[in-house]
Amino acid sequence: MKIWEKRGRRNTDATVEAVIAKAEELGIKHIVVASNTGETAEKFFDQGLEVICVTHQVGYVKPGEDEMSTEARVNLAAAGVKVFTSTHLLAGVNRAMRFKFEGVYPNEVVASALRILGQGYKVCVEVSVMALDAGLIPYGEEIIAVGGTGRGADTACVILPAHSSQFFDTVVKEIICMPREK
Repeated sequence: MKIWEKRGRRNTDATVEAVIAKAEELGIKHIVVASNTGETAEKFFDQGLEVICVTHQVGYVKPGEDEMSTEARVNLAAAGVKVFTSTHLLAGVNRAMRFKFEGVYPNEVVASALRILGQGYKVCVEVSVMALDAGLIPYGEEIIAVGGTGRGADTACVILPAHSSQFFDTVVKEIICMPREK
């Protein structure tokens, strides 16, 4: 496992290199990448991998606003990348209830528990389950998920995801890289 001293986008290129090497070593073909602009997903072009890009939901930053441009979506699609935009697995209605009623709800407890290993780790688990639920990756196969803290990528894991209805059957097989700083 590689440990980056600092978190964030400064680790993106090294994370991509580590992911490509691990995918080759294990024969993994499916890479699920959290990328709101498409920039991180583009780094996996022409690597012989099936890349699934999971974005923030529309309205995440501002109501009605999509963080990924139409041009980025077209470029990703032209390169064979599947782009998936949906409500986040560990947010959605629970987050709306927290905002409205100021309580703590189960999905957010799970998200906070996953963040013990870092924001990127939580993102890796979340996007892998979301991609499986969307039918974008095969059931019962290990994939590599790539996430980050803020922009860029600083965390990657080998994961055997389960559908959200069996979320706790998800298995993180290996952490490829992550930041020491949380």
